[in-house]
Amino acid sequence: MPTPTPTPTAVELRGPELLLTPWSAELDQPDLDDLRIGLGDPEQARWNPRAQLEVPTEEQARAWLARVLARAAEGTLAGWAARDPRTGRLLGHLAIREIDQEFRTARVGYWTMPAARGRGVATGALLLATAWAFAELDLHRMELGHAAAHGASCAIARKGGYRLEGTLREAMPDSLGHRHDLHLHARLATDPLDRDPVDRDPVN
Repeated sequence: MPTPTPTPTAVELRGPELLLTPWSAELDQPDLDDLRIGLGDPEQARWNPRAQLEVPTEEQARAWLARVLARAAEGTLAGWAARDPRTGRLLGHLAIREIDQEFRTARVGYWTMPAARGRGVATGALLLATAWAFAELDLHRMELGHAAAHGASCAIARKGGYRLEGTLREAMPDSLGHRHDLHLHARLATDPLDRDPVDRDPVN
């Protein structure tokens, strides 16, 4: 039986006004404080079944990060912290998850810090990570799902080149006990790209 090809690990990605750095277990206090705010944001709970309903403790935030790093070590996830390239402050999170090398598919999800919304952070991160995934993971198809009523996520998906393929009825629960219709977007490696936003730098 052939040995599976190892999944390339996430690397630092740079774009206009945005820096994506792979998550590390070594969080400084400002990062940990920002991460707690991001994970406990009430806006996340409206749309995300895994969001917390209150600001997590430091231990809970570290447990969230440990799960991200464990999946990255398994080769099923590549995750980044989106940062301001000037200050290094956390702006959000993006993960390529459910990476399946046999079928060359994955799913992508993201969230943005409350104070960073409206600055194109999620769109920029999506463009950078998608270009990296097609080039480095040799994926053919990437999917993005969001609650149909979440217009901001729909706009981000479209700006990122993810075409709307359909609506899945009541397919997405949220953290408040409601179910939402889900918009399924996808992008193929063969879909045309207007530009290649990736300027990548391996992380030591």
